[in-house]
Amino acid sequence: MKRWKLITGVIIAVAVVATILVVNKKKLSQTNAGGIQDAYYVSVGKVEKKTLSQSLNLVGTVTANNDVNILSETQGKITAVYVKVGDYKTAGSVLFQVDDELKKAAFMSAEANYDKAKKDYARFQDLYKQKSATDAQLDQAKLGNAMAESQYIVAKRQYEDTKIKTPISGYVTSRPVDVGSMVQGAPQATLVANIVDISRLKVKLNVAENDAFLLKVGDPVSVTTDVYPGATFKGRIESISSKADDAHTYPVEITIPNEKNHPLKAGMFARIEFTTLNNHQTLVIPRGALVGSVKDPQVFVVENGISKLRNVVVGDESGTDIQVIQGLSEGETIVVNGQNNLVENVKVQIVK
Repeated sequence: MKRWKLITGVIIAVAVVATILVVNKKKLSQTNAGGIQDAYYVSVGKVEKKTLSQSLNLVGTVTANNDVNILSETQGKITAVYVKVGDYKTAGSVLFQVDDELKKAAFMSAEANYDKAKKDYARFQDLYKQKSATDAQLDQAKLGNAMAESQYIVAKRQYEDTKIKTPISGYVTSRPVDVGSMVQGAPQATLVANIVDISRLKVKLNVAENDAFLLKVGDPVSVTTDVYPGATFKGRIESISSKADDAHTYPVEITIPNEKNHPLKAGMFARIEFTTLNNHQTLVIPRGALVGSVKDPQVFVVENGISKLRNVVVGDESGTDIQVIQGLSEGETIVVNGQNNLVENVKVQIVK
């Protein structure tokens, strides 16, 4: 009886050991020599296009469409002033009169000499046709006419320069000289006035390098100011610099019309909203699908049931989504959960 109990105990012990060995064999079959599972359970998602609402609002400085310093091109004393600060002057208007007595006399003399030289040259041409004048005489008359014409042009320009005019239409913002002031010409020309054209305005601002490549010339923008709460000005991107400054930002110029109902002045601050960035279609993935940091992002892509680690370039975030600029294509399957312990080139089991 005792013998049968012993035999039974041995059989039970062998069965237990066999069971343990079978279980261990199954466990070992699920784990390779490196301790990595043959199949990982993950949940996945698709790379898809979504409408991302991205806002970009920046502050810029309003500047004049044209800002010109008026310089004297002649030397002398100002005898008359026809402008004051705040006046609006059209292009070509005379702003100052410089003493012109001597230059007028020089101009009159040059004009008379030129008239005489023209008549002499015409007379020698007729004589030459009649063979009454030599080639040398005709050449001398031609040279005299050319020299008299050049002296006339110089004297006329010097006389006209005594009337200092504005080359553009605009408002006078400064007038540092008055009647009796002495002015100089080139090379140390005297500043006599500043005129700005604000019929149209520019808004100058700097845009970060990531945003600069999302913008293009001609894009519409919305402009607001603290001076007119609730008023929105419609503008467009006039230029985007091809060279960044030391801070790696790109100068951008916006043009806007200067409305009569809400006139703006140069030097004001304005807020720019780049409306073309709102509601644009782009590839996105869940933010949680990233492996590593945003600066060095990677994702696991599932290809034929095998995990593949892919480097990606990401952009802006919107909620739980993040923009994919490079590295993925629409419709690809990516791991969104279970990637923390996942390695490359292993089988994955998708859990729904």
